[in-house]
Amino acid sequence: MSIFNPNLPLPGPLPAGEAVLWRGRPQWRGLALRAFRVRQVAIYFGLLAIWRVGLDVSAGDGAVAIATTVLLLLAPCCVACGVLTLLAWLSSRTTRYTITSRRIVMQFGVALPMTLNIPFRILSAGSLRSYADGTGDIPVAVSGNDRVAYLMLWPHVRPWRAAKTEPMLRAVEDAKHVSEILARAVVAAANAAGSLAPVVADQTAATEIQVGAQPATAAA
Repeated sequence: MSIFNPNLPLPGPLPAGEAVLWRGRPQWRGLALRAFRVRQVAIYFGLLAIWRVGLDVSAGDGAVAIATTVLLLLAPCCVACGVLTLLAWLSSRTTRYTITSRRIVMQFGVALPMTLNIPFRILSAGSLRSYADGTGDIPVAVSGNDRVAYLMLWPHVRPWRAAKTEPMLRAVEDAKHVSEILARAVVAAANAAGSLAPVVADQTAATEIQVGAQPATAAA
């Protein structure tokens, strides 16, 4: 089946007793703005155009010369922003995040599809960051010595954490609801295992969801 299918299937059947609680993918607009930095690229070319126009005006160039300068900068700006936006769209179409009753499954990769399984038992922390467009990021910290290379996981990784990579559900629609699903699943799995589970923190509200073997409540 094509990886561009919006209903990208899981890599294999789930084990007995495991159920899918949520499936989704990153929104391409969120990826374009916050991962591929399209806005910053456009601002860079805009500032460069203002600087060049200022130089032309100081040199006494006419309107035709100034317009030519602007057009020469507008073309690479459109190309750069277009390529980055296309990459964001491709990344969205080829990515699927899944939360089951036991783990997080991340399927991603445009040229080289990959699958990352994150069992709840190795989660040590999680957080939520929401944005004005209604999307949000849910990074999770993992325990143990196994690490996934930052560049291999990008853009589905928390920024500026290369030394200790944190996988991240990025630009997820209705991220608060998704984080609640994840928190409840981790609580249920921890209670079933009778062991201590991770902490999931909501950065936007400065609250924490403590989960453990005892019954717990989640503060969203």
